[in-house]
Formats: sequence, structure tokens, C-alpha cells
Amino acid sequence: MRSMTTGNSSRADANRRRILDVALAELLRDPDASMDQIARAAGVVRRTVYGHFPNREALIATLVDGAVAAVAQARVAGREAAEGPVEALAGGTLAVWEVADRYRILVAMAQRSVTVQGIRARLAPVREGFAEVIQAGLDSGEFTSPLPASTLAYVHEQMLFAVMDAVNDGLLTAQEAGRAATVTVLTAAGVPACDATELVAKLSVERSGPGG
Repeated sequence: MRSMTTGNSSRADANRRRILDVALAELLRDPDASMDQIARAAGVVRRTVYGHFPNREALIATLVDGAVAAVAQARVAGREAAEGPVEALAGGTLAVWEVADRYRILVAMAQRSVTVQGIRARLAPVREGFAEVIQAGLDSGEFTSPLPASTLAYVHEQMLFAVMDAVNDGLLTAQEAGRAATVTVLTAAGVPACDATELVAKLSVERSGPGG
């Protein structure tokens, strides 16, 4: 009985993961994709999708949770081996953008289907991590701002959302957006524009590798 239950649970988990993977791809391709479309693309019946997610909003909310988890991991990885707060903020922002860029359309949809407060709550750990880096930079004098670290981290977060919207609206290419957003974040923290631009260019080359 136990092995049968385990087998059913494993199949259910596999179905759920497949539905989420397919749903993300379908929604990025067609933001208006319905639950029926997602079920067909996943190769399951409509009832199976609704068995895991009671409605489209719940499905999108789950995808947003996954996106936030990926962003959190990117922030930590991006600041690894950073020499000081300036590099940590720049590396973390570049890494976060690379992940966030893949979810731009999803974020725009989430802002309509998930409450703004809900998105803020999901991003709180990421924002707090950046606030720690900013506080270290303020303490060392490498950053200067009339805003406290927690507020400046929030401002940076909103700037990234605005850049995403600009890319979605065709005002900026995704390729240039990451670097531009990172330079803007650094200058907002009081780093001279020339220094910010030079550092971001250096880190971008390092992240892309020898052939990048």
C-alpha cells in the first residue's frame, strides 16, 4: 500500500512540475493562454490541471513563487567573490536581471493577477539581502544616499520593475537593459557614473566568459 501511495504521489509531483514548466512556456509565448491551452500543451486533461491549481490566478501565483526563488538564488550567486559592497551590489543586480529578464512577461501578468502587496511580500527576502549590502556600503562610505538602506533597496527594486516594463513596451532592448539598470542602481546609491559604467562593463565581460 505504501509503495502504491508513493508511486501516486511521485506521478502527481511529476505532473505538477510538467504543468508548471509548460505553463511558463505557454504564458511567455501567449500571455492570454487559457487553462485549457496549458492542459493540451502539457498533454493532460483539463481536470488534472485544476486538480493542482484551482484557477489561473493560483497557477500564475505559483509560477511567480518559482521566479522569486530563482531571483533569490541569483542574487546570492551574483555577489559571490565580490570585493566590497559596490561589486556585490553590481554583481547581484546583473545576476538578478538575467533571471528576471526571462520572467518579464510573467511579472507583468502577475501585477494584474497577484496583488502588489503579494509581490512585495514574495520579494522581501531578496530586498533584505540587497539592503544588507547597501548598508555595508553606506557604513564604509562607498555609497551615499539620503535614504536608509531598506528604502534604497526598495527604490532599486522598483527601478528594475520599471526597466522590465520599458523592455516589454519596446523602449529598450533586453540585451542593453541589464547593464543599464545596474549602472542606474549604482549611481542611485551614489557611485560616480563613470565608475559604475566601468565596473558593470568589467563584470559583464567576466559573466559572459571569454567568448561573450
